[in-house]
Order: sequence, then structure tokens, then C-alpha cells
Amino acid sequence: MSELRALYQEIILEHNKKPRNFRKLDDASRTLEGYNPLCGDHYTLYLKIENDVVVDISFEGAGCAISKASASVMTTMLKGRTKEEAQRMFETFHKLVTGELTDISFETLGKLAAFAGVSEFPARVKCASLAWHTMRNALDAKSEPVSTE
Repeated sequence: MSELRALYQEIILEHNKKPRNFRKLDDASRTLEGYNPLCGDHYTLYLKIENDVVVDISFEGAGCAISKASASVMTTMLKGRTKEEAQRMFETFHKLVTGELTDISFETLGKLAAFAGVSEFPARVKCASLAWHTMRNALDAKSEPVSTE
């Protein structure tokens, strides 16, 4: 188990240091901001959706290591997915970070499994889920900024 925790920490640290898809997406079809006033996380999420498929996704902003890594992993996992698949992935991630998901394995969750330990720190759940809530609202074509409060 300690080897898995080390792997998970490595994934979070790597995605925080070198976030994937960390850029403005000029031809985004949807753009939405997300804030976590408690931690100071603030991101803008960009989605390019064509025929109900997330063709491209990126983000900009600043925040703690967990929020940035979560946004980075999310963008890598959602690119090329349908809106329906993205919604299901949101549900899985939310259950994971809130401790509702019991089947936690790298084989079934991929890099999402790195965030399994977040459920042990309730204050960090909002950090980890900020980008995901922002993505879900953007998929639903909502325009109000997302806040974790």
C-alpha cells in the first residue's frame, strides 16, 4: 500500500510541476471560471466541443498542488471523450474524493486513483474537485462562475 501511495504522490507532484494542457484555448466553444475562496484556487477552463465530443480542453490559473494536478489529470483524461463519458467520469471522481467509491485501483481508475487519499482530508476535497465541477457546469452550458463555497 505504501508503494501505491508513493506512486499517487508522484503523479500529483508531476502534474503540479508540469501541468498538462495548461494554456488558453483560443477557439474554445465554452469557457468558465472556477474559484475556491478557502484555498485561493482560481482557474479558467476552456472546452472545445464538437458533435458532443470534447475535442480539446485546457486550463489557466493558479492554485494549490492538488487543484492544479487534478485539473491537469482531468484534461488529459477527458480529451476525446463524449459529454456523456465526461459526466460519468465526473461522478466517479466525485465519489472517489468523497470516500464513496470502494473499488480503488489504478487498473480501473487510471491516474484518477492518485486522488483517492483526498477523502481523508475533507478540506482538500474542494481543491481536488474544483476543476471537475467547473467542467461539468461548462458541459451544461452554464455561464456563472463556479465557487466551492
